Amino acid sequence: MRHNAAGHTSSVLPLGIAICLVVAIMPGTGRSDTGNSTIQKVSELETIRGVVRPAAQAVLSSQIEGRISRLPFKEGQRFRRGNTLVHLDCAKYEAELAAARAEHEARTKTLQNNLGLSRLDAIGSLEVDISKAEARKALAGILIAKVKVNGCRIKAPFSGRIVKVMVNEHENVFPNDQLISILNDNRLEIELILPSKALAWLKKGASFNFAVDETGRSYVGVLKELGASVDPVSQTIRVTGEFRKTPRDVLAGMSGTATFPAALPQDLQP
Repeated sequence: MRHNAAGHTSSVLPLGIAICLVVAIMPGTGRSDTGNSTIQKVSELETIRGVVRPAAQAVLSSQIEGRISRLPFKEGQRFRRGNTLVHLDCAKYEAELAAARAEHEARTKTLQNNLGLSRLDAIGSLEVDISKAEARKALAGILIAKVKVNGCRIKAPFSGRIVKVMVNEHENVFPNDQLISILNDNRLEIELILPSKALAWLKKGASFNFAVDETGRSYVGVLKELGASVDPVSQTIRVTGEFRKTPRDVLAGMSGTATFPAALPQDLQP
């Protein structure tokens, strides 16, 4: 406490105490900015949504017109590569194949006969050339008939499960009609959408945890592929991962949340 010339008193802090107060305030402001940045980064990494996708999926269509004679697999059932998934009545096309083979046989014999006559100069080269062309045409007819016969059996291009059967037995179908939807769930993929600035630390082979909503469980995933481009509007990039070990209780179409522990600060990693 000091008295001035007018007799008033004033409070003056000692110089050492004032310096301590300034030093105490300044570092606190720096920690606040860093803390906000860390919270924002953690928040982004904890809200990465993803969808489980099959490694392969397809909708098989009819190549020919015909009647469905048998559908050996039902929705949800498993099949192996090469199994016949749809049988069409093939009597008509098998008859056409037999007729094409008979036609080819007749054209071949005619060609052989004309070749013999040509060696005896009994016919001209034009007749021989026409016989050769007709024999080739008959052979092409066999190939076309075989394609139709093969179209009577819709075979599985890979092993997997039936998603949906779009036709019924005894129904008539036409070319390009959709018959059956299938997928390969022997290896599941995880499709994620990440902020594009994650490319600063995102690498192929990085591990992450994927919590599936439907099962309530978390699984270990591995980053497989990075997207080819960044969406300039949303500033995001699409990446693909896969389960380190394919879980039995996870189905294609399930969704969940992914976290990348390696990208979190050390004191916040799980």
